[in-house]
Amino acid sequence: MGRPLLDDEGFRATTFHVIDFETTTPRGRRPEPIEVAVISLSAHGAELTEVARFTELMRPPGHAPINPMDTSQTGITPQMVATMRPAGEVLAKLDAWLSSPQPWLLVAHHAPTEAGILYDYRQHCPRLAATDLLDTVRLSRALYPGLHSHGLDVLRDHLKIPPPPNRHRAMPDTQLTVQLFVRLITEGAQAGLWSTLRQVRETGGYQAKATRPRQEALFD
Repeated sequence: MGRPLLDDEGFRATTFHVIDFETTTPRGRRPEPIEVAVISLSAHGAELTEVARFTELMRPPGHAPINPMDTSQTGITPQMVATMRPAGEVLAKLDAWLSSPQPWLLVAHHAPTEAGILYDYRQHCPRLAATDLLDTVRLSRALYPGLHSHGLDVLRDHLKIPPPPNRHRAMPDTQLTVQLFVRLITEGAQAGLWSTLRQVRETGGYQAKATRPRQEALFD
């Protein structure tokens, strides 16, 4: 990682919670989470180090059952979630679990997806829903403007990151996003794109929907 970024007091003081959801997408309705994973990172010495992780399956509501396409994509079956707790309970548990001292940020690949789910469940996870995110898509667009796409697999191939087992489950995808995030902020610092957390946020930041005016949050 670029030394200037690690020397930034704001960066070193921040815990980064890398988050990923797997979802169902019922026709004409909002996505519903069926699995969540978080890996927490903080600066130690000359690198970001994992300090905690969380993962749990969730039972979707009746209007958003797991269909064969969902199972083909994720490997998650209706039987696997039948006895799990609903999303509201799991996200309340995650909200309480994230007890690291402030400041902290969420990190996600295509942050609007995760931000939208957290906004939908904001009554259960108010701290999470009000936490700003760093979007690795936005960071990668700044660092690799010539790529035809900034999807997770395109970036994995570009950076020669080995594919994790069980790709499209929440924890493997979070592990992949962790590797991507570290590479992005490292190479961006080396390229002179950012040397402080404030600059990283200016490039890749995504404001939590729960902290926006209601009308704006509804239509983003």
